[in-house]
Amino acid sequence: MESVLPTTPFGRRPLALAHVASQVAAKDRPPEATAHKWTVFRALCTAKLRLGLTERSLAVLDALLTFHPETVLMGADLIVFPSNDQLALRAHGMAPTTMRRHLALLVDAGVIIRRDSPNGKRYARKSAGGSLSHAFGFDLAPLIARAAEFERIAEEVRADERALQYARERITLARRDIVKIIATGIEEGVPVPATGQGPSTWEGIHALYRTIAARIPRAADLAGIEPIAQELTALADRLLNILESHVKTTKMDTSESQNGRHIQNSNPNHPTELEPSLQQGRAARAEPTRQPSVATERSYPLGMVLKACPDIDDYAKGGISSWRDFLAAVEVVRRMLGISPSAWEEAQKVMGEAEAAVVVACILQRGTAIHSAGGYLRELTRKAEAGQFSLGPMLMALIGSQNREKIRA
Repeated sequence: MESVLPTTPFGRRPLALAHVASQVAAKDRPPEATAHKWTVFRALCTAKLRLGLTERSLAVLDALLTFHPETVLMGADLIVFPSNDQLALRAHGMAPTTMRRHLALLVDAGVIIRRDSPNGKRYARKSAGGSLSHAFGFDLAPLIARAAEFERIAEEVRADERALQYARERITLARRDIVKIIATGIEEGVPVPATGQGPSTWEGIHALYRTIAARIPRAADLAGIEPIAQELTALADRLLNILESHVKTTKMDTSESQNGRHIQNSNPNHPTELEPSLQQGRAARAEPTRQPSVATERSYPLGMVLKACPDIDDYAKGGISSWRDFLAAVEVVRRMLGISPSAWEEAQKVMGEAEAAVVVACILQRGTAIHSAGGYLRELTRKAEAGQFSLGPMLMALIGSQNREKIRA
């Protein structure tokens, strides 16, 4: 008896040209073609988004594959015909309606072919000798016919993932370099050359950096993240060139001044004029370090503050392990954000030094959502003076935002 392979689905299910194309590809495959079903399945797991599949679709396919006794798919006997109950059981108890929906997705994606019986049931007929003559169910032949195509799509996806990871790494490294170079430039008083292209002050450069960083999408794809990676890398290279040029110029100036002093000091009676100014410079730098207010330190642990405001850590030279490190980093950030000394002193007077520093870290964390950091700090200072501002809700809101970003990632 000649075996019959149905081409149209049972009942109201429509026949699409894509279904016909899958059947043609399966029929035209070489007779000797084979495929390892779990190798193809792993490729489909990687390429699922390109094919319009989901994790549940793959769970149904996984269940279908277990009904084929052989690991290597070959020949013409590739139809599996499990009942809905057995298929749902192997799909970890999936609801029948959900299972039918994902079976349809697999058919539409050209992963399997529906071979429906006259009454829509799945079963097989046996010959007089006891072997299967023909079966009605789901044909796995496309897994052989399209195995190379599925693997190619999976490799493209893996290549895109590697490129995306590389772009993210470049962004992370560039952001770290930029904030630390800006901090060094401000602390060391390195001048920014006016080139006519881009900001000519460290504060302006920091504002430009924050504008670029604010465009980094939470759920990034390669097309959206690559231009930002290029911008940040170019900015980091520019800032590094500024520091390198300053170091070279300083070395030349130092060498010339040392030669000049050597000639001048050849006279043993010549007075040394450098020591007083050097002592004054050291005295100016040796200012006493302010300690955080006891109330803030008890109410808001440093770990909680760093969890709410992780970006502040980029501005600390050796990381933040104490309130002293935190206050030093905030002093750098305060100048970068353009907060005036008067606004800063007023905030410290009203809130206390540590609480004012935490507010500045929160302002940094909120990024470009705050257009004027100095004006915003003054407004919060006025509210704190009137008893209308509490730091706790601000910290908790930022912690909640950080947790949501981790979930999205």
